[in-house]
Amino acid sequence: MSHDQQFFIDGAWVAPKSDRTLEVLNPSNEEVVTTIALGDQADTDAAVAAARAAFAGWAATPPAERRALIEKLLKIYQDRAPDMAQAISTEMGAPIDMASAAQVGAGTFHTQNFLKAMDEFEFDRMLGDHAPNDRILMEPIGVVGMITPWNWPMNQVTLKAVAAMAAGCTMVLKPSEIAPLSSIVFTEIVEAAGFPKGVFNMVQGDGAGVGTQLSTHPDVDMISFTGSTRAGIAISKAAADTLKRVHLELGGKGANIIFADADDKAVARGAAHCFNNTGQSCNAPTRMLVERSVYDKAVETAARVANDTAVGPASEKGSHIGPLVSQQQWDKVQDLIQKGIDEGARLVAGGTGRPEHTNRGYFVRPTVFADVNNDMTIAREEIFGPVLSIIPFDTEEEAVEIANDTPYGLTNYVQTEDGARRNRIARQLRSGMVEMNGKSRGAGAPFGGYKQSGNGREGGAYGLAEFMEIKAVSGWSTD
Repeated sequence: MSHDQQFFIDGAWVAPKSDRTLEVLNPSNEEVVTTIALGDQADTDAAVAAARAAFAGWAATPPAERRALIEKLLKIYQDRAPDMAQAISTEMGAPIDMASAAQVGAGTFHTQNFLKAMDEFEFDRMLGDHAPNDRILMEPIGVVGMITPWNWPMNQVTLKAVAAMAAGCTMVLKPSEIAPLSSIVFTEIVEAAGFPKGVFNMVQGDGAGVGTQLSTHPDVDMISFTGSTRAGIAISKAAADTLKRVHLELGGKGANIIFADADDKAVARGAAHCFNNTGQSCNAPTRMLVERSVYDKAVETAARVANDTAVGPASEKGSHIGPLVSQQQWDKVQDLIQKGIDEGARLVAGGTGRPEHTNRGYFVRPTVFADVNNDMTIAREEIFGPVLSIIPFDTEEEAVEIANDTPYGLTNYVQTEDGARRNRIARQLRSGMVEMNGKSRGAGAPFGGYKQSGNGREGGAYGLAEFMEIKAVSGWSTD
């Protein structure tokens, strides 16, 4: 039986309380895939009540037992990888090969890292040798409302739900209404793993409805949200009256600083990274800062990468990029590309409109602008499409100044063979993450940003701690 018009509350699939629905479109062809139900206050209240009732028992469950259930969840998740890949590809447009490898793989990766973190995490620890009778207890914060985005569905769902499960929290998930299918599959996986009823609940809905209801609910102890900075601000305001913890993973405008001594593949690697997932990644290196002596060559290389980047339907195998997720997103990206042209940036690849071989679907041309300055709209706003802005610089100090001149602070990138310079710049960049010379961050490294890119960290032991309270106890008996 399809669960597209049901919610998962207190261990069972249930009918919604209202008759509100929403059509889910395939962004590759703009056709209706399915229709989902949208929850209202009664649905949210029921899910929160189930999570609240389950909290005491789940919080008291030994970590080893919680870990065993998460390990079972991982096994079922891996078994259902083809179903998950198909759901993600259909709902948000990731090409099927990319959906299978990177999108589904992100959920596997994070779950494995949380299992490792649980093995090493001290839920109960001594304060220190100076105070042997003082104890620090790491305890679950309570009921967590989780609001996840459409661009990396399982990346974000697992970073939140699995970490909360490991910490001993109970939860209500509201996935993106644009890309709900993968969360239905994930919920089926949780059900099959046999978690106690009420630990995990899922209600479909939009931000103005279920999202706001979770943010303001007095029985929700924490909101974990990934999405736009605008929505993060609204959620913070909505949550303020109940003083709940608000964990935000928001937008970015990453700078990729390329020095003249960078390796030969640095520019091509940076452009391809920008276009990956059709540019729909908050940590994309969308501002390429290039030392002036190699600037012209870098512009030529980036334009070639854009022109060589194939665009096609998500259902087709291959290394192409797919469509943007929705008409709204397509319109936004088109407007920003036009804004770049109007403000005087030099268009060297791509531009407005669909690629020539497409006449429907939310496809966009991989686009490169040269001669951008950091005051232009395309250098300041998060575009969330395959659009690269190239900015020249003359000195290291100028590069750092340009990179930091943004309201965001998620991920920055540095390309140079000078190790001392890499380290020096990494310390100066105001961002939660810095990746250098194409080397990805290691397993369990924390994901999160500074400034308007949000607060808190996700992944590994750092992400586990986000869902916990710290209790200090004196007079602890060591007998």
